[in-house]
Amino acid sequence: MAGETEIICVNPADAAPPGGHYAHACIAGGFVFISGQLPVRPCGTHAPEADFTAQANQALANLFAALEATSTSRQAIVKVTVYVTDIADWPVFNTLYAQAMGDHRPARSVVPVPVLHHGYRIEIDAIALSR
Repeated sequence: MAGETEIICVNPADAAPPGGHYAHACIAGGFVFISGQLPVRPCGTHAPEADFTAQANQALANLFAALEATSTSRQAIVKVTVYVTDIADWPVFNTLYAQAMGDHRPARSVVPVPVLHHGYRIEIDAIALSR
């Protein structure tokens, strides 16, 4: 139909395939929408017993892999939502996030939740400008 926005959905070749009926990232209307990224290893294995730092670093790596699959850089991120099962992990996440993002400071929410899939402690989604 005329006037419809094209939607392109992608899954990074170097990431575990989605665990459900969704894509890791979709490009539409000048934006990139990144699905919630759990700290699943690229080979698809799970390690919910890993410490919070390892989980946060893997979730961030998965987020950045999804961005790269859309040819978008982390500097194009405009909004990040982080879900944590223990708000006490916020200071550790904030430090890791600052290291990963450098001087770029997109809008962000950190939301405490009671439980995440597979027993993980963190999940991250994002919206970026399509480049």
